[in-house]
This record gives sequence, C-alpha cells and structure tokens, in this order.
Amino acid sequence: MCRHLAYLGPPIPLSRLLFEPPHSLSHQSWAPRDMRGGGTINADGFGVGWLTAEGLVRYRRATPLWSDPDLPALAASVTAGSVLAAVRSATVGMPVTPQAAAPFAEGRWLFSHNGVVAGWPATVEKLAAALPVTDLLTLEAPTDAALLWALVRHRLRLGAPPAEAIAETVADVSAVAPGSRLNLLLTDGETIVASTAGHALSILAGPESVLVSSEPLDDDPAWQPVPDRTLLVAAPGARQHLPLGEA
Repeated sequence: MCRHLAYLGPPIPLSRLLFEPPHSLSHQSWAPRDMRGGGTINADGFGVGWLTAEGLVRYRRATPLWSDPDLPALAASVTAGSVLAAVRSATVGMPVTPQAAAPFAEGRWLFSHNGVVAGWPATVEKLAAALPVTDLLTLEAPTDAALLWALVRHRLRLGAPPAEAIAETVADVSAVAPGSRLNLLLTDGETIVASTAGHALSILAGPESVLVSSEPLDDDPAWQPVPDRTLLVAAPGARQHLPLGEA
C-alpha cells in the first residue's frame, strides 16, 4: 500500500532520504516494517519530487526503486529543501505505469496517497462525477490515488486551505467507502499536511527542519508516531495534530 515521506528544511542531498539512512525509502521499498496488512513490498514504481528556484521537478518510474541504475548518482548530486517521495505497492487491478506513481503535482504542490479506497471504483462514483469533466479526462492514471489527488486539487483550486482540502477529502471518501485507508501527504514547500487513516506515520521535527514518513528512517529517539485518525500540519519549528472527524 505504498510508503511515502516529505521533508522541509535546509537543502540536503536526496540520497539522505532515499538511500543513506538504515531504513531509508529504498530500504522500505523491499523491507517495510509496518504495512498493516496492505501488501508485503513496494515494488510497483516510485517517484520523487522537489522544488527548485525554477519550479518543480519530478522523477518517476514504474520499476522498483532499488532497481534504478541512475537514481543513486542523481540523488547524491541533487540537493533540495522541499521533497516528497514515495514507493508504490499497486492495488490488484490497477496499472503499473510511471504516471500512476506519486508524487502527483501541480504548481508548487506535491501529493501522495498511502492506502486504498475500499470498493474502488463504484464507491466513489458520485464524488468523481462532481469534479469538472476536464479533471476526469486528464487523470494521470485510472487509480484511486490519482482520483484522490483530483479531489484535493479541486478544493485547492477553489481556494481551500490545504489542511481543509485534505480533511474534507478524507471525510467525503470515508463516508462513501468505509474501511478505506487514507494516509494522504501534501506539501507546497512551506507546509506539510498529512492524514492518518488506517496506516502508520511518524514525524521527526526540529527548529529548522521537519521530516514526515510512513516509517522512521533511523533509530533516532526523536521520531514520534502520529496517532491514527489525525490531521498533521507541520513546518520547520511548528506543528499541529488535529483530530480527523469520524465519517
């Protein structure tokens, strides 16, 4: 059911997140600790996105992260202060393509989903029908994650604050598809917003940086678990834990 992370802080090499820690995202792709019954490995693609002075950059593939021969050198040479990365475990029946891998993006926004929409796609048919037709015609992939991004993005385009966009999307989907696992992750380079609904999430926070990840990247005791049914809003030096309303 995927693993993901988001980092905000002083620029660091991407390898500090993807490869160097003992439980890096690469390690989580083949030896995750806490999938909670949602698969065993995350080998159905990966992606990493980061912000630069010129705008947003993404690198996505449909292969396992550990099998990409070019990524280690790229990750060691690129530094960024705003990063979102994910490895994918595809739900049975959903396509394995680069476009199906997170992060999904628009403008400065990067988005990822760890989990599954129960009863896909019938359960969310009415939510999808309420979106602008162009949004549906331009979905990057016919997957639950891509639709969740379209739902969140629509709210952002209408001016909703990011925390509200995430919380309302989780509430709407939970109402029509009970039992869904909806750990959503969103950043614009200034704030990280995440939901926990059925999957694990941890945070490593300090005065200058914040790192949110499905699983801790190392054994630093400063890592703290985020309780289930929580909306996390975090930035360097600041964070909030808000309860997600039960649908």
